[in-house]
Amino acid sequence: MVSRIGLIAGNRKFPIIVASEAARANRLVVAIAIKGETSPRLSRFVEKIYWLGLDEFSKIFEIFQAENIKEAVMAGQISPRQLFRPQARNSPALKDLLDSLQDKRADTIFKAIAKRLEDKGITLLDSTSLMKNFLPKQGVLTKTQATASEREDIKLGLYIAKEIGRLDIGQTVAIKDKAIIAVEAFEGTDNLIRRAGKITRGNAVIVKMSKPHQDMRFDVPVVGLNTIKNLARIKAAGLVIEAGKTLFIDREQSIKLADRNKIWIEAV
Repeated sequence: MVSRIGLIAGNRKFPIIVASEAARANRLVVAIAIKGETSPRLSRFVEKIYWLGLDEFSKIFEIFQAENIKEAVMAGQISPRQLFRPQARNSPALKDLLDSLQDKRADTIFKAIAKRLEDKGITLLDSTSLMKNFLPKQGVLTKTQATASEREDIKLGLYIAKEIGRLDIGQTVAIKDKAIIAVEAFEGTDNLIRRAGKITRGNAVIVKMSKPHQDMRFDVPVVGLNTIKNLARIKAAGLVIEAGKTLFIDREQSIKLADRNKIWIEAV
């Protein structure tokens, strides 16, 4: 029997993979796509797709109720800059939600949205529930491995990444020679990597971790081919991710690219 699931889709490839994996699990997808963020390619993988601007925020709940959606998944980022654009203030529902928050950290916003969905009878699912094969197990994933000195940087990076995660500041840090080079905040991991590259001029260790009490329904760490391309551009030493809690998209291509550039990738 085919069942239906809702998808609130942000940018990049994550929503497309969720929709594709849902089809494999015999589930039809009704997607909410965000104008200016979601890839048009998503339409090929879903039963229905509704394109909304941020000023149409309240329609998410109306559409899911009209489509009799009882379960939904959030996948893909929405640029944090959207919060500062006029559209975010032109939606009474979104303005009301944002104004009600004690702060605008990722968890605070997403939990408020999840609560609104629950109030409408819609359960927000673990965003990795359809993607268990994309969660790497513990171990070195590349032929290249970290040196002894880089392992000291990993140790520091793991501690700092968990601390900024605990405070819900970001997920990623850059370390070199036991110095904290850059800490991710609103700008996202790719920009953190670029910023670290300007400072280090090579051999940075990038560590990306989940939060200590990660809510797997949203803001789950994701890396992929674009991440590795950025690491190659700055001549990074390596990347550490968290086994079982980080989605690794385009893994085979990414590992090949990392090995060509002598970049190690390790899941811890």
